[in-house]
Amino acid sequence: MAPVNIQLYRWAGAWGPFKIKIPCGECSLTRDVLEDTFSHELEGIPVKLEIKDWLSFWWEPLRRGGWHAPIVLVEGQLISQGEALNRGLLTQAVIAAHAGRTPITGNHLFGKQSCPHCQRAKGYLEHAGIEFRYHDVVKGERALYEMLARVKPLVGPKTPITVPQIWLDGKYIGGADQLQQQIKEKVEPNFERGQCSLSPKRGKN
Repeated sequence: MAPVNIQLYRWAGAWGPFKIKIPCGECSLTRDVLEDTFSHELEGIPVKLEIKDWLSFWWEPLRRGGWHAPIVLVEGQLISQGEALNRGLLTQAVIAAHAGRTPITGNHLFGKQSCPHCQRAKGYLEHAGIEFRYHDVVKGERALYEMLARVKPLVGPKTPITVPQIWLDGKYIGGADQLQQQIKEKVEPNFERGQCSLSPKRGKN
């Protein structure tokens, strides 16, 4: 699995007769935020961090709109500059990049506790004996960003995203109404394995 590439340009380096001698506190904070976010919100997502001295490579981030260190790029896209990094921006950008290259597999329901349609969708799945993973998009920042990153390309950037959002066997279903229709027409419960008729057949070529 290819890692998500991240560049940090810190206030340091030299260019011709010019040399930066004063360290940047916010650059140091940004590096700390990067490393801590990798270990928590982004745990399990492969990332590759490259740290460069801004003055020695000033033209690289400038092409992306970055001119004021600390500068952070994710897959070549500017997400932060001129101040200590907001970890939410980093989390959103990295998850979006990761989701764009990694297909979802299995059964997933993205929702929130206060949503009656989410509870209804849970009931459909449980009644059909379909095992699934539930992601609370209010309590889990990572769940919210992954849901948005996976749904937006399917429904368009201008379509409002509501919950629940559901996948069965890696196939996008939609919301609770679409799930109800799918289950009514195609899903036959198998309580021994927690699989459904949409699951790949086992033992067949």
